[in-house]
Amino acid sequence: MLYMTHRFTAAAFLLSTAACAPTAPRPIPVVEATIADVHEAILSGRTTCRLVVQAHLDRIEAYEERLNAITVVNPVALDRADALDAALAAGEEPGPLFCVPMLVKDNFDTHDMVTTGGSIALAASVPPDDAFMVRRIREAGAVVVAKTNMAEWAFSPRQSVSSSFDTTRNAYALDRVPAGSSGGTASGVAAGFGLIGLGSDTGNSIRGPSSRLALVGIRSTIGLTSRDGVIPLSFDRDIAGPMGRTVEDVAKVFNVVAGHDPADPYTEAGRGRREDDYTSFLDAGGLEGARIGVFRALVDTEGADSAVVAVFERALEEMAALGAEVVDPFAFDLRAQSRRPNMYCRRFRYDMHMYLRSLGDRAPITDVVAVLETGEFGADAERSLRSAENAPLDVHPAEWDPPCPDYADNEERQGFLADLAAAMDEAGVDALVYPTWLGPPAHIDRANEEYGGDNSQRVAPATGMPAITVPMGYTDGMHPAGLQILARPYDEGLLFRLAYAYERGTRHRRPPEGFGELGG
Repeated sequence: MLYMTHRFTAAAFLLSTAACAPTAPRPIPVVEATIADVHEAILSGRTTCRLVVQAHLDRIEAYEERLNAITVVNPVALDRADALDAALAAGEEPGPLFCVPMLVKDNFDTHDMVTTGGSIALAASVPPDDAFMVRRIREAGAVVVAKTNMAEWAFSPRQSVSSSFDTTRNAYALDRVPAGSSGGTASGVAAGFGLIGLGSDTGNSIRGPSSRLALVGIRSTIGLTSRDGVIPLSFDRDIAGPMGRTVEDVAKVFNVVAGHDPADPYTEAGRGRREDDYTSFLDAGGLEGARIGVFRALVDTEGADSAVVAVFERALEEMAALGAEVVDPFAFDLRAQSRRPNMYCRRFRYDMHMYLRSLGDRAPITDVVAVLETGEFGADAERSLRSAENAPLDVHPAEWDPPCPDYADNEERQGFLADLAAAMDEAGVDALVYPTWLGPPAHIDRANEEYGGDNSQRVAPATGMPAITVPMGYTDGMHPAGLQILARPYDEGLLFRLAYAYERGTRHRRPPEGFGELGG
C-alpha cells in the first residue's frame, strides 16, 4: 500500500494542476534533480514514474563505462515504476520516497539481485530477503535501480576496488579514486545514475566518498539505525545510511531508514530517540547563534594539504557570515584519547560468520577466511583477510580472552565519548567542525601510496557520535572537499539544521563535467 506525508493528497494536487499539465507526459531533466522535483513533476502530470526511472537507466547505459560504479541493474525497475504509476492513477497515496530512483551499495541484501560485498566468493549470492533499510525504502515507494561497487569486504577507505566488479573511478576526475568503501554509490549519485543512494560506514565509508564526490553523507549515532542485512565489517562500529546531493534529500531518506529494528540489538538503545521528522530541522537560518567549535587537532596536522586547509578556513568565514559563533580552537587532547586501549577488535571473521548463517542454505561459504584457500580474493584484500585468520569463528568477541566488549559495554570507548562530550559542554559548543579529508583524492594507480588525511576515522566510529559531511568547495577548481560536522549522540536533527543552513548559504555543489543531460 502506498502512503504519503505531504500536506496535500495526490488527488487534490492532480486536480489543482490538471489545467496546466501538458497533453502528454514527457521526460524531465534529471541531472541534479531532487526528490521534490521528481514528486512535483509526476504529481503535476508533466512526467511519469516510468519516464523518470528510464532516464536514470539511460544514464547508466550511456556513462557507466567511464566510472564502473554499477554492479548490477535491477531487471524489474521499470516494472516497479509501472506499478507505482498504476497505483497513483488508481488514487492510492504515494509514499515519501515515491518513485525516487535509488542506488544501493553491494553489501546491502536485496532479495532480487546479487549481493557480493565486493567479493567474487559471493558473486552468485542472492539473499533470501531485503536488508532492513532496503525494505523500508521500497515500502516508502523508492525504486532500486541498481547496486553499486565497493571496496572488497568494505576493507579499504582508500579506494573502491572489488574482486567481483573491479575498480570505480571518481566522477570529478577519472584518474582519481572516489575513496572507499562506498565509492560506487558516491560516484553513481554524483553522476546522476540515481537520485540518492545507500552506503555503509565503519570508519569512513559514507563520509569519505561523499566528501570526494561533493555529496552529503551522514553517519548516525550508533543505535539509531539498523544494520540488519548489511554485510558486516565490524558490527560494533558499522553504520548504514543515505548519501545524496542535498541535505534535504538525505533527511527525507533518513526519515524512512532510521529507527528501532528488533533484528539489530544495538537499536534497542536508540528506541524512542528518533525524531518524528528530520526535515523539520531544515532552516536556512539555522547557523544563526550556533556555537561551532573548530577541532584544530583535525586541521593543523602534519601532512595537511594547504589547499584543503584554505578551503576549510573559508568555510569557517562562511559559517560566521551566516550567523555562527566560531569557537577557535576547541581544545581537546585527541591524541591521548586515541591511545586508549581495547577500542577496536578484529571481529570481522565472527561477524561474517553470523551474516553467512543468516543466508541459510543459500550461503556459498560459511567461513570468510576460506577464500584464502580458494583464491577468491583481490590483492587489496589479502592483508585484512589474513589478519582475521586467527580470530575465533563462532565465539562472541565479548567472550574472548582478553574480551572485546560491544560498544555499550566498552569502557574505553564510552570514556572517550564522555570526555569529548564534557569538553564540548565546558566550551559551550553545539557541534564541532573539521575537514572530512585533509588531502586531495589519490591518483587511481597510487591509491594506497597517496592515502592520507582521513579524518573520518578519528572520532565518530570510536565514540559512536553522529557526523555529517557537506560540500565546502573545491581544490584546484575540480576536487571536491567536504566539511564534517560532529554532534552529541542522537543530535542528528542539529546536524541537519547546521548542514542545511551552510549548504543553502554557500551552494558549493556543482555536478561533475562530462555527465550532462542526455538528449540535449
